Amino acid sequence: MPALGDLHLAQLYEQAAKLGIPRYRLLQREALIDEIERRAGEVEAAETAPPAPPQDERPRRERERLEEIEAVSGVLDLTPAGHGFLRLRGLEPGDDDVYVSASQIRRCELRAGDEIAGPARRPRRGERHRALVHVDLVNGAEPPTEPRPDLGAFRPATPSRRLALATGRGDVLVRAADLLAPLAFGQRVLVSAAPRSGRTTLLRGLAHAIVAGGAAELIALLVDERPEEAVAWREELPQADLAIATAEMSGREQLRVAALASERARRRTEAGVDAVLICDSLSRLAVAAGDSAEVKRLFGSGRELEGDGSLTVIATTLRGLADDGAAERAVATTENALITLDPDLAAEGIFPALRPAACRVSGEEALRSPEELAAARRLRSLLADLEPVEAARELRERIEATADNAELLRDLG
Repeated sequence: MPALGDLHLAQLYEQAAKLGIPRYRLLQREALIDEIERRAGEVEAAETAPPAPPQDERPRRERERLEEIEAVSGVLDLTPAGHGFLRLRGLEPGDDDVYVSASQIRRCELRAGDEIAGPARRPRRGERHRALVHVDLVNGAEPPTEPRPDLGAFRPATPSRRLALATGRGDVLVRAADLLAPLAFGQRVLVSAAPRSGRTTLLRGLAHAIVAGGAAELIALLVDERPEEAVAWREELPQADLAIATAEMSGREQLRVAALASERARRRTEAGVDAVLICDSLSRLAVAAGDSAEVKRLFGSGRELEGDGSLTVIATTLRGLADDGAAERAVATTENALITLDPDLAAEGIFPALRPAACRVSGEEALRSPEELAAARRLRSLLADLEPVEAARELRERIEATADNAELLRDLG
């Protein structure tokens, strides 16, 4: 009988089928030969060996062999070399990540941001990571057999579905932002801020309100973040997909984390999910990249799709950083909602530190009832006639006096 290495692939498939090897068509040639040899040896041993001893009397090596395969699930991150790793703990690299070969990625048409499930084996001599044996599921379904459309192939629609936020009396800043620039699925929301103007409070409040609302999946990207801030996000938002590029990472490492967060959001939207990507900040991303290309791609991916799925991007720009305003200029006019934080108000301890006249949203008529729209316009007119400090205080008093924004607007009717 010829050696296995001399057989054609069809002949190897025939032998694998006879031996009952599952999903043998997804294995590489070398891995398929190894599996055939192993299974054939097991069959031969079973035919000649005496009855197996009870489970607890099996040799230690046999028990270890049976335990070396473990089911795993994680988000795929690709490398420039063509292979990838399953990130098992959120979207950040970890010691327990699982290696995915380039051949598996090509064969199953896997993309960065896909959620992959399958068995992983222990690392062999000279290997650092466990390796994926084969792909069982891609984004919760069987591996695709036909080419998948990219986000750019879907027809975009004007955002018209209101993104409801779960807020209460204490969420002053979030409610203020939602009053002046109501959120909708598929928006590109730009938060223009300066350091220490309350942007972190706003973003974390929005994240909590989105998760509590349950209408969308949240992905949060923090670039060049302080370690203590990273800990706070992880502890407060365990339900969200977090991608945190901390300050001690190199610019290249930060870009890789950011790219995976962006791709994860795109994959969820392509699957018909309403996803929200929060990014803090585009300015730091531009500094890490050295240009604005990644900034434009990330922010520009926000859209409502005709049919199912949307990607809402809420991203900050920071005035006074080394990018010298390049990030904000790169996305200027592409946003359809703008929230502007006032650092002077924040420095004086006045919150919400918003500039009402500099907060706006496109297509507000589609997001509010005629009565709400008229009330919101009356509120803006009232605030515009006041000095910034008085306007912030007036807005805060009205928010704290009402249970939610709907009640506040009804009082203005």
